[in-house]
Amino acid sequence: MAHGNKIAVRLGLLAVAMFGFGFVLVPLYDVFCDITGLNGKTATSAVAESRVVDEQRLVTVEFVTYQSNGLRGDFTPSVRRLQVRPGEMHQVDFTVNNPGADAKVLRAIPSVSPGLAAGYLRKTECFCFQEQPIAAGDEAVMPMRFYVDQALPTDIEVFTLSYTLYDISEQVATRS
Repeated sequence: MAHGNKIAVRLGLLAVAMFGFGFVLVPLYDVFCDITGLNGKTATSAVAESRVVDEQRLVTVEFVTYQSNGLRGDFTPSVRRLQVRPGEMHQVDFTVNNPGADAKVLRAIPSVSPGLAAGYLRKTECFCFQEQPIAAGDEAVMPMRFYVDQALPTDIEVFTLSYTLYDISEQVATRS
């Protein structure tokens, strides 16, 4: 019976260690993605504008929008595809409307594919940097100003910037 107790204790400790590892893994993953640019995560703050433009190269940037489940209305970019020269400043406006009867607070989460390109997308202004309040029945135009860094690997000729829009009204209300 003592041997069975030892095994049970060891298995219990192993389960606790695995559970703890799961909690530690999330912040480690975020740090890893920040360092490597993997997983398509983009910067969460503005950068300075570029002063040098690569006139010899064109890169295609595609824009895709999604809305979380249950979010009504439209969320669309002003263009679906744009050819840019690395270092050249561009602005794309994203329009969102709230057809509901209640005001909403929205948050857009960006992602870039392929993930390696995320490290070379430089946003000088973006609605994704902060929460976006929108009144009931209202429409908002949200700008995103960016350039593609000249150091983008030459084998990346096309990349996709996608935004998923979430309703965070309840979380904001509980913080207040």
